[in-house]
Order: sequence, then structure tokens, then C-alpha cells
Amino acid sequence: MMNNMNETIVEMTEFHWLMDMVQSIDVGLVVMDSNYKITVWNSFMENHSDKSSDFTRSKVIFDLFPDTPMEWIKKKIDSVFKLDNRAFSTWEQRPFLFEFTNYHPITGSGTFMYQNISIIPLRSISGNVDHVCLIVYDVTDIANQRKELHHANIQLEELSRTDTLTGLNNRGYWEECLELEYRRFQRNQVPRTLLMFDIDHFKNINDTYGHPAGDLIIQEISSILSKNQRETDFSGRYGGEEFVIILTNVTERSARIFSERLRSNIEKTLVKYNGHELSVTVSLGLAELTADCKSTNEWLKRADKALYGAKESGRNKSVLFANLE
Repeated sequence: MMNNMNETIVEMTEFHWLMDMVQSIDVGLVVMDSNYKITVWNSFMENHSDKSSDFTRSKVIFDLFPDTPMEWIKKKIDSVFKLDNRAFSTWEQRPFLFEFTNYHPITGSGTFMYQNISIIPLRSISGNVDHVCLIVYDVTDIANQRKELHHANIQLEELSRTDTLTGLNNRGYWEECLELEYRRFQRNQVPRTLLMFDIDHFKNINDTYGHPAGDLIIQEISSILSKNQRETDFSGRYGGEEFVIILTNVTERSARIFSERLRSNIEKTLVKYNGHELSVTVSLGLAELTADCKSTNEWLKRADKALYGAKESGRNKSVLFANLE
């Protein structure tokens, strides 16, 4: 008799310890039956939901949280009952199950708590799964760090392909775009035209007014180029005062309309520097990518030849490679 009593006291003590652990752990813990009625609601859930365990007990979880994605979580819970296997969800799949406030405003930029979810089967003495335990992990700090790292990587990637003076694509990245467009043309034969241009008599600007004035001119022309191009076009600073742009789905003759508009806009622009109003012109060469063009290098040479033709014939004009042949 004494042994039975001692065993009962030990069991009650162990149960008391277990309940203390359930209440003190820094994760949400919810136990519910197959009808989604709550039997256990620990302190974490109380603190973050402002709903006491007495209030939630025997209530259907979806009645307490009508904004919970019911069908999604039901499928997971039902699969645990049916298959006697655990189910999981991460914050990348769904940011949260319960819309709890983020209590880490200093380390986290989000207003809500990011959550990982585990659902585990609980077996009765008979071995049947008659309850499940839903565990809610606060992963806000991890999620925010991951998002910040992702954002930083995007910024680094943008910096690695951007010309610092102009904000246009730098030569290395633009040449990657050129290679990509060349390969696309091999597949679909959709017309593409390469436009190459540089600033006429740019050395005179630098010699007369200094390199800061030259940089200002380059920045202004880059801005005009960006404003005139389409989202599907790829522009870049090729080096010094030389610029390039790939016009997609455009023939050489149609591209000349863009080229002349760009040339005219640049010619009309006045750049103010140290009390001076500076203006420049540009010469432009255009080359459509055709089936007989065997490489990106040849494509570039054709555009460069057209550009040379524009300079040789008086500058401040657009010349088509097709007209040189």
C-alpha cells in the first residue's frame, strides 16, 4: 500500500514538473483533440494572444482565431491524425500562423512575429492518436537576419554590375547582357539592334573646364539615355565617354528613330558648371544583329564601324552599319 502511495506521489511530482516545463518553455504549445478543441494552452500562447488558458480550454481554435488560414492548417492537423506522422511549416512557406505582435522592435523590422510550426501526434494509452500538439517557434530574429542578408546580397549584386559614376550597367555586366541577347537571337531570330555612341570632342571639355565638368556631362548624358530607353533595353557605359545600348525587338532602321531622338535631346541639353553653360553632341553607330553575324565581338565591331562612319562624315549624326556595305 505504501509503495503504491509513493508511486502516486512520484507520478504527481513528475506531472507537476512536466506542467512547469510546458508553461515555462519559450515556445507556444497547444494541445487539441480531433475536433480542434483546445486542451492545453501554455503561458507563451497566453502572453502573445492575450487569451488565458481557462478562456481557451475546450474551445475550437478556429473560433478563437477566425483569421487563421483554416483550410491550410486543417489539412496539416488532419494528416497528423490520419498518418500518425509529424507535420511542419516554416516562415518561408507561411510567415505566421497566429498574427502575434513582434516584441523585438530593435532587432527586427517586422511588426509581426515570424513563426515555424510543428504538429506532432499524441497517443493515448491504447496507442491511438487522439490529440495533437501544435508547437509555435518564434523565429523573428532569424527571419529578419535572413531577409537583411538577402537584401544586402541584392545590393552587393547591383553594385557589382553598376558603373559608379553614371548608375548605368558597367562594361562587364553589359557584356554579359550582350552575350545573352546574342544567344536568344540564335533561338528566336527576333531582331535586336546594337547602338554605340560617344561624345564629340570630349577631350576639349576636359582640357578646357577640367575632369569634374567632363564627369558632369557624362552623368547628364547617362540620365538622358535612361529616360529614353525602354525597360526591355540594356544600356551601359562602355568606357570613358562611350556608351552602348541593346534595343530589343527593333530593326536597325526602326532603331534609328530612337537614335535620332536621343541625339537631338543631348544636343539641346545645357549643363551648368561654374557659371558656364556647356553643351555637347554625340555620334552614333547602329548595327542590327543578323544571321551572318558569327559572334558578339563581330556585332560590336559592326556598331563601332558605324560609329566611326558617323565621326568621319561630320559627327553629331546616326549612321547605320547596313548603309556602309
